[in-house]
Amino acid sequence: MELLQWWNKRVLWGPPMLLLMLGCGIYFTWLTKGLLFRKWRMVLRCTAGSLFRSGGRKKSGGVSPFQAVSTALAATVGTGNIVGVSVAVMQGGAGAVFWMWVSALIGMMTKFSEVTLAVAYRRKNKQGEWVGGPMYYISKGIGSKGLSLCFCIFGVLCSFGIGNMVQANAMAGSLNQVFRIPCWMTGLAASLLAGLVLIGGMKRISEIAGFLVPFMALFYMVASGIVLVRQYQEIPCAFAMIFRQAFTPKAAAGGMCGAGMAQAIRIGVARGIFTNEAGLGSAPIAHASAQTDHPVKQGMWGAFEVFFDTIVMCTVTALVLLSSELFDPCGEGELMIQQVFARAFAGGRYVVPVGLTLFAFASVLAWFYYGARCMEYLAGEEAVSWYRGIYVILIFAGCVMGLTTVWEFADFFNGMMAVPNLIALLLLAPEVKRLTDDFFGGKGRSRQN
Repeated sequence: MELLQWWNKRVLWGPPMLLLMLGCGIYFTWLTKGLLFRKWRMVLRCTAGSLFRSGGRKKSGGVSPFQAVSTALAATVGTGNIVGVSVAVMQGGAGAVFWMWVSALIGMMTKFSEVTLAVAYRRKNKQGEWVGGPMYYISKGIGSKGLSLCFCIFGVLCSFGIGNMVQANAMAGSLNQVFRIPCWMTGLAASLLAGLVLIGGMKRISEIAGFLVPFMALFYMVASGIVLVRQYQEIPCAFAMIFRQAFTPKAAAGGMCGAGMAQAIRIGVARGIFTNEAGLGSAPIAHASAQTDHPVKQGMWGAFEVFFDTIVMCTVTALVLLSSELFDPCGEGELMIQQVFARAFAGGRYVVPVGLTLFAFASVLAWFYYGARCMEYLAGEEAVSWYRGIYVILIFAGCVMGLTTVWEFADFFNGMMAVPNLIALLLLAPEVKRLTDDFFGGKGRSRQN
């Protein structure tokens, strides 16, 4: 176990992985001449702006682009946006928030690229559903069956750990702490509800995500808005603190060694922040199911996903904490954020536990889809029913078990899942550029085969 901890901390989630992830985003930004920055107004118009136009959320006969991104956000918007940010601030100072922004701006291009490739190389299964993800652009794009199998194996194992048991454990612990609900009772309820949703496949998961993600985001943003209105005079000071500490020796060290998430790689990337999963390869699996006529259109939704998850959600949490008179650089982040909400308004003490429960349950649903698609690739569509049964059982197990060992293996599988994906992204960079030029040049339709 000590060897695994060393490997996770020093290698897999250390400088080598940091350089690979950040380098990938920087390379794609250079290759496309800063595409997302040059075309940001168009990205917003084609993503969030489309929701206000007729039919923006609906696509007949399949999963809409909004439902696909909601499924991906269900996996990424989670405990990291609340507890993870507060821990990052405690570990890396207020300046860690600045490095989060930097990593998100770089990660948007990585997510854009992997989502674009996922749609370009997807195919239809026996049910007529679009299926895609890194395993398909690895095998079809760079011709490596071995790397695609490795990605899927780690994807299945990762879904059992970080996508299932870890989330279930956080959900049960939060409800038990505040509402005194026994963990076994949470486990039974979560397993039953998840089973009812998961049996409906991607269509039902995407429908639930399309409702749950906007609801839980609105719930948290409204609660945070109330706090920020009460503390509005301190918000400029909070921003000043972020920028000032971003370039102090302590914070700068955290930023350079923590992928912009926090001072420690372990805290910032592997131990629960998961602000956007750019480069991991999981979210493209959900995006590949969307009904769209060009891969780049869905790629823009991938970029927006990173922006909303990190630039918006994580920044709100940071400002709630940093603008409060309760903020103590030497305090405990999770407890402090709970106290800030509890002090701000009646019922505020329930914001964190309710938010964590909603976020964690949504993550469980989304990660099932990721794992199911990986299992389908490995063993065929018939194996998905067996996978579903095991997955539901592990939800209950996660609620009632201690997960120290599971965390270590989850971090390992998470990192190993990213390696083949990042290799493929770099090798397929010319294809990303071709598709991007094709779309913005007004020439093309999607490549589906």
